Amino acid sequence: MLCLALSASAQAEPMTSSGETNFPPWQHGENNDALQRGLEFTVPQVDVLADFHGDLSSPPKLVLYVGGNYFFAMAPLVKAFEMRHPDYQGRIFWETIPPGLLAKQMRAGGKITVGNMTWTVQADAYFGGLNKVRELIAEGLLQGPAVPYVTNQLAIMVPKGNPGRIESLQDLGRPDVRLVMPNPEFEGVARQIKATLRKAGGDELADAVYQAKVKSGATVLTQVHHRQTPLFLMQGRGDAGITWKSEALFQEQIGNPISHIDIPEHLNTTATYAGAMAKGAAHPQAARQWLEFIRSDEAFGIFRQYGFMRYKEAGEKPAQ
Repeated sequence: MLCLALSASAQAEPMTSSGETNFPPWQHGENNDALQRGLEFTVPQVDVLADFHGDLSSPPKLVLYVGGNYFFAMAPLVKAFEMRHPDYQGRIFWETIPPGLLAKQMRAGGKITVGNMTWTVQADAYFGGLNKVRELIAEGLLQGPAVPYVTNQLAIMVPKGNPGRIESLQDLGRPDVRLVMPNPEFEGVARQIKATLRKAGGDELADAVYQAKVKSGATVLTQVHHRQTPLFLMQGRGDAGITWKSEALFQEQIGNPISHIDIPEHLNTTATYAGAMAKGAAHPQAARQWLEFIRSDEAFGIFRQYGFMRYKEAGEKPAQ
């Protein structure tokens, strides 16, 4: 498969690490479940299909639509699942674009166009925020029950060395601070970010970040923040951006020049991730097996590496 790279990424020269660019994909083929890959053709900035994983040359046995907030955890999760269920090895296809866009793809019957290529692959199960999953169950795109499994919190992502001297959420309102922020039109995380900004500085801070700075150009809005935010920060196009903490930890773990500022608990917002089977799933047994696996101790052991917390029932605090 070929795809059009993030068009905005070509507008600035990337920072380099050990002489190599930091353009996605960042996992060097590990997020591809194909057993036979044929010609390897990935050209950063030109042809790269970072959020689509697997082989469609024969029908997959399991198709997962996964909100991109933990794209980096999917390769080890799939590997662990295939160890439990060897029949699925090399036959799982998954997408990790934002959950709102995945919902649009479901409404389009699974059809999607990236660059000059169009294909159709319908989901067996969908994963995103718990509220979004419940909405899609009510809409009839998913069938209940919703299955929650982990939680996550926000952090301020900054370039390594923190050149913008960011210390708190209040600093994001400074006129000299350039921001990279998720677009509310495409990415549900923007709702949690606005809630956190209001906790820290009321409507004044939220409006400064998402209105005044957008109008002035000091805030750049993304469409795929889990790819664009770290990339734009590494390119020097921004001083900070709010993401899920797990995303910043992943960038730090792979050695990209990214760091983060923790947000205090009383100002932070916790998201609960959940999944559900797609209505009319072609592989319902496989979907049920994945939904069972995603709540297992083995799966949580993988999530925990990136700072996720385990989901607990109402009234219980999520455990580390």
